[in-house]
Amino acid sequence: MDIFARRLRERAEQLGISNAEAGRRAGLDERRYAHYANGRREPDLATLIRIAEALATTPNWLLGFSAEGEVSSTRSDLLDRLQQAVSTMPEAELRRFCIQAEAIARDAQGKPRV
Repeated sequence: MDIFARRLRERAEQLGISNAEAGRRAGLDERRYAHYANGRREPDLATLIRIAEALATTPNWLLGFSAEGEVSSTRSDLLDRLQQAVSTMPEAELRRFCIQAEAIARDAQGKPRV
C-alpha cells in the first residue's frame, strides 16, 4: 500500500490542503487518516471510496491502477469532481468562483463580457 499512502499525500498537496483537512473532508478522524497517509493501515472499500470522493479522484488512481495524475474525465465525473471541490468552500469564495465560472462559460460560448 506504499503507492496508496504516497498518492494520498500527493493528492492533498495538489489540492493545497493538509492531510488533516483531507481526512476531515472524507469524514475521518485525523489520526485514522494519518495511518492511511503514512502507510500503516489500509482502508476498507467504503472508506476508500469516501476518501477518493473527498479528494476528487478515483479509487483506481489512489491504488495505482491508472496513470499518474489520471482522473476520470467524462462530463458527469467532471461535474461530480467540481461539486465535491466547491462543497467545502466558504460562501464568499463560492460566490467568487461562480462569477469566474460564469465568465469562462460566456467566453466558451463566444458571448461578450458584461
